[in-house]
Amino acid sequence: MEQNTSFTYRYSAKEQKEVQEIRKKYLPKSESKLDELKRLDRAVEKSGTVLSLIIGIIGCLIFGTGMCLAMNVLGSGQLFMILGIIVGIVGAAVMIAAYPIYKKMVRQAKAKYAPRILELTDELSEKNEF
Repeated sequence: MEQNTSFTYRYSAKEQKEVQEIRKKYLPKSESKLDELKRLDRAVEKSGTVLSLIIGIIGCLIFGTGMCLAMNVLGSGQLFMILGIIVGIVGAAVMIAAYPIYKKMVRQAKAKYAPRILELTDELSEKNEF
């Protein structure tokens, strides 16, 4: 009579989940349609943020320099005060320009990505209809 002396061990559900999470790290990444839709939406929302922040910060620094000149922190006399007011107005104008630049860049990004986003939303909506 032959006896089976092999031993089989199965991991518990918790350990199996951990094994699968580790395995997932090493599999090639594939992007689903929903992931692509989320990525494109984030790209549209973030399209003008960096440039508008840089422009706003530069405008703020120019405005601050103008305030320092106008309050005679950097120099003294009426000439520095007038120069400070002018520099401050230029800085304020640069800060104000940051938002329209942001809006324009978002509008351009929407125009660029809109066809693909609409295509993906139509495909994903058809799958979820009952």
